[in-house]
Amino acid sequence: MIQRIEPSKRYSEAVIANGLVFLSGMVPDNTDAGATAQTANVLAQIDALLTKIGLTKSRIVDTTIYLADMADYNAMNAAWDLWVAEGQAPARATVEARLADPLWKVEIKVTAAL
Repeated sequence: MIQRIEPSKRYSEAVIANGLVFLSGMVPDNTDAGATAQTANVLAQIDALLTKIGLTKSRIVDTTIYLADMADYNAMNAAWDLWVAEGQAPARATVEARLADPLWKVEIKVTAAL
């Protein structure tokens, strides 16, 4: 069975299938902020969506972080390191990419286990 969370015409905020939860790429609401604050905002959105599904960040198994500029890598990690729980870091890749909105400095996509 496949369950779609907050579906729209183009995408669902999350999809649950085969014991995994796939979150769509989450982007910042605070586009006037720097990379650390934008990352913290995105991580808070991830927490909120996982909570809605009945999970916590400890269930995240894989993360892809897209940065508009790799020069923001340390700034992103400043927020990430405060957020990720000791001993519960997921597998992770960080890549530079042109994001859909030029004001976004970061987009984060995660997969969690039920």
